[in-house]
Amino acid sequence: MDRTRTGENGNIPETEEGGRPGAGREQAGEPLCIRRMGLEDIPQVERIERETFSVPWSGEAFRSSLCQKDTIYLVAEQAGEVCGYCGLYVSLDEGEIPNVAVDRRFRRRGIARAMLGELLRQGEARGVASFFLEVRQGNAAALGLYEGLGFEAVGVRKNFYEKPREHAVIMWKK
Repeated sequence: MDRTRTGENGNIPETEEGGRPGAGREQAGEPLCIRRMGLEDIPQVERIERETFSVPWSGEAFRSSLCQKDTIYLVAEQAGEVCGYCGLYVSLDEGEIPNVAVDRRFRRRGIARAMLGELLRQGEARGVASFFLEVRQGNAAALGLYEGLGFEAVGVRKNFYEKPREHAVIMWKK
């Protein structure tokens, strides 16, 4: 199964809805808002998931993750449409990022970077000192994004991904 998948943070003030305007480009004058994922977002998240990954998570998998107390899931929203999402599982002072995805219509606008920046900030606020993820070895865009956020490659999981079979690069940020 694709675990960590990718299809600015800053000291940005929160909006009244509890989200954060992101660093991604605006579309048709609409600001990007990064906020906690809610159950009402799952249909849009599931659509992005199916369009992005060869072995997608189900809506039920996202519902189950949202109900766990040690998870943080965020969505990026623009003009009322969810255009990306990411998640974090917290275990003591470590955080695993199991998924990151941006709707293909919204890619190359800084949305993944904005979501991950906020996710890392929220994880640190909950005591997370180090973060890890896996990414397809051939996903140069994601590898560059994660390196730009301070992640370092620390190992390889051979034949980790299916459809197509591919190695995963393990990345860590302390």
